Amino acid sequence: MIKKLYFLGMPTRDKLNLFVSVGTLLFVLGIIDVILNSFFEMNITSFLPRWINYFTPLVFSFVGLHYVRIEFSGIRILDRLNKNINLNWFNAILTSLIIFVLIKNIPPLLNWLFFDADFIGTSKEECSREGACWIFVNVWFKRLIYGLYPNSEIWRINLSFLMLIGLVISAFFVAPKIKKYIIIFLLFIFPFIAMNLISGGNFGLEWVETPAWGGLSLTFIISIFALLFCFPVGMFLALGRRSSAPIVRYSSIGFIEFWRGVPLITVLFMASVMMPMFLPDGVYMDKLVRVIIAITLFEAAYMAEVIRGGLQALPRGQYDAGKSLGMGYWRMHLLVILPQALKLVIPGVANTFLALVKDTPLILVVGLLELVGMIDMAKTNPEWLGFATEGYVFAGVVFWIICYSMSRYSQYLERKYKTDR
Repeated sequence: MIKKLYFLGMPTRDKLNLFVSVGTLLFVLGIIDVILNSFFEMNITSFLPRWINYFTPLVFSFVGLHYVRIEFSGIRILDRLNKNINLNWFNAILTSLIIFVLIKNIPPLLNWLFFDADFIGTSKEECSREGACWIFVNVWFKRLIYGLYPNSEIWRINLSFLMLIGLVISAFFVAPKIKKYIIIFLLFIFPFIAMNLISGGNFGLEWVETPAWGGLSLTFIISIFALLFCFPVGMFLALGRRSSAPIVRYSSIGFIEFWRGVPLITVLFMASVMMPMFLPDGVYMDKLVRVIIAITLFEAAYMAEVIRGGLQALPRGQYDAGKSLGMGYWRMHLLVILPQALKLVIPGVANTFLALVKDTPLILVVGLLELVGMIDMAKTNPEWLGFATEGYVFAGVVFWIICYSMSRYSQYLERKYKTDR
């Protein structure tokens, strides 16, 4: 029987059922061994020396995955699994190790996050400390979302974002002719309406200074404005770097290389401390505006290189085709070149946008408290000392949702505008 089970060598389709059965049994045996050892302090190979039975789950799973690694087995699920996680012996070892790590760590993590966590209460005394204390996030939720913005005026922030969401959603369902005007309104008119509504000082609205702005709403405000402005600036820099005019080309190169050569935190310090010194006497620029300008210029340099990659990827024939139709420089680029180039660099553009959103917590160094900044302030409150972990987990989940949503939308755009070349 042992000799028969050394069946050994490369598994084949001739004994498909036997190989799959034995392979699955060994793989499941390895998983059971890890579960028993992790949660019940039992080991099915305890009769072996400790240094050997420590590796027996990995041996069981590795041999089991070897037996089910049958090319073109005809079983769709098995073929897909082999292709993705069991292509060779190295993949089999990695798959086993990842599964074992997940088995060992996910249950304690779930216990901390949910099963042993505290959700209801108003003070830290109501936290058992056996799991996460989400009471901390619940109590500080309004501050984490709106910062120090006056409670009686929060409706202005909500109204601004509801208007934005309504306009964006409506743009997906209206005719193309109307959609064009909605986009123009969103880009050139709505930002000023929203900023005036949030800041106040007009139409009988109470003035709210920008240091009171904060939380997740400030993260969105900075991200949205920086996204709107860095894209066109980066596009013109990319065109300028490819220009035949030496002054335009070298000016663009100098701008791009300068901003790519300094860290963002330094740029923010310069915008906060040094920029006011270069303004004319009597001219005041709000700190939030300076921060948005700094982030926009910084990200525009990276955006320019992404777009330049798309421009260089286009064959020379596209330029010649535009010129043969009698198009000038700007008309050719706007109607022929840029639509094709931007379609090619959607992943790179999305990656730059994601980096921009994740860089917004750095504004904490200049005294603006977005989501992470408000968590840092909340954790120093004497009544809530020691609850920073829950706050950072909450911030991580929020940023993951934002970035994952942007990533999925970029993939949707890739599929929508994909054309065979």
